[in-house]
Amino acid sequence: MPEKKTIKRAEADKRAGKAPSTQAGEFVKEQVDKVRAGKHGVKSAKQAIAIGLSEARRAGVALKPPKKGTTSEATRKKAEKDSAAGQHKSTAKKSASTETRAKRSRVSESVLKRESGAGASHAAMSKQAKSAAAKRPAASRSAAAKKAAATKGAAGRSAAAKKAARTRAARAHH
Repeated sequence: MPEKKTIKRAEADKRAGKAPSTQAGEFVKEQVDKVRAGKHGVKSAKQAIAIGLSEARRAGVALKPPKKGTTSEATRKKAEKDSAAGQHKSTAKKSASTETRAKRSRVSESVLKRESGAGASHAAMSKQAKSAAAKRPAASRSAAAKKAAATKGAAGRSAAAKKAARTRAARAHH
């Protein structure tokens, strides 16, 4: 269950006209923070991201399910179900009883608690981001950067430029 402040941040992103993936990023960040705080673990960075995306869809973020062929059919079905749950659409199937839901929740949480926190480490998240970006064409990455700059606003762009300059300066000394 996502925290209220996470939902509020995602709603603020939506009002600011940011993309659904940016809104979903708030939920992913919350998951990563939970793992780093030791509340539970994950097998990999991908699992932390998947949990965050699932929560985002269930909270009503308009994230499209992955395209056919990019992931397993089971993953696509889960994404569609999460989106439907987020839209409060009634499905033909009856939902599980409260007792069953509680039991499933307890079991999945205990499984996650047995996992290590290494999956959400800075190194693991960086490796995942780099490998995901490498799979995308340069034009797609460039378009995303242009869109990000356009929605950032003047103050945001200025802050980002200053941060980039600091990073370049820090790396120049090594």
